[in-house]
Amino acid sequence: MISKDILKKIRKLEIRTKGLVNNVFGGEYQSAFKGRGMEFSEVREYHFGDDIRQIDWNVTARNGEPYIKVFEEEREQTLMLCVDISPSGFFGSRSQTKMELAIEICAVLAFSAIKNGDKVGLLLFSDKIEKVVPPKKGRTHVLRLIRELYTTSPSGTNTSISEALSYVNRLLNRKAIIILASDFQDRNFEKQHRITARKHDLVNLMINDTLEEQLPDVGVVPLRDPESGEQIIVDTSSKSVRLAYRNKIEERKLQMKEYLVRNRMDSIDVYTNQSYIRPLINFFKRRISRF
Repeated sequence: MISKDILKKIRKLEIRTKGLVNNVFGGEYQSAFKGRGMEFSEVREYHFGDDIRQIDWNVTARNGEPYIKVFEEEREQTLMLCVDISPSGFFGSRSQTKMELAIEICAVLAFSAIKNGDKVGLLLFSDKIEKVVPPKKGRTHVLRLIRELYTTSPSGTNTSISEALSYVNRLLNRKAIIILASDFQDRNFEKQHRITARKHDLVNLMINDTLEEQLPDVGVVPLRDPESGEQIIVDTSSKSVRLAYRNKIEERKLQMKEYLVRNRMDSIDVYTNQSYIRPLINFFKRRISRF
């Protein structure tokens, strides 16, 4: 039984995100994610100016006048949302958690997909596969995905991006759009990550929170890793401690950025205290400019 609070959240999210899809992202999505290619549609009579390379010589010979083949873009695609629901995602220093931000962006992408006739599926993971919903079309199906995002609690305590992507690669036989939504607090996932990028159209949705990048000056405080459970005492009033922490985070982010560029992977950086609309628009524009 779904609580009234969850139903209210889902309804509010649908209204907010569908407005963005209709007014901002629907057309951008279609332009950014092209179909799989061109498929044969029909033959018709040749008209002056048509490409003579498309003449169907068999039909032309039977009818005694030229006919050409007509091709259309094979538009239908599959969008697979792979969402990290490990404990670190439930952190948020502002008005929303990283998980809430991920849910809203996934809803925008899912509604954009069904508006363009694509199928949408969902995989939720921590250090194990938590839930899988096979790809389907339609509003009712997308609402089910949003419900699963809100209500599924992780049984795992860590993050395994490799486990999630390995499962997706076995699940999907045809090329799909893979949205990997995570804070990427994981290591040694690069091999499976690269395999997925070669097999599918992989987009890395990187969910960030500013408090995780810079320690505030609040004195001596205990810090606990939500995934490992490890707890340490940190003197945040120390400038050297805050600087060392900041440098470590920046080094890790730079390494990740260089890795993504080196492997020509798409990414979208979003923060819990900032609107995701501009980063998403910029991402679509970058994609469109490549075609």
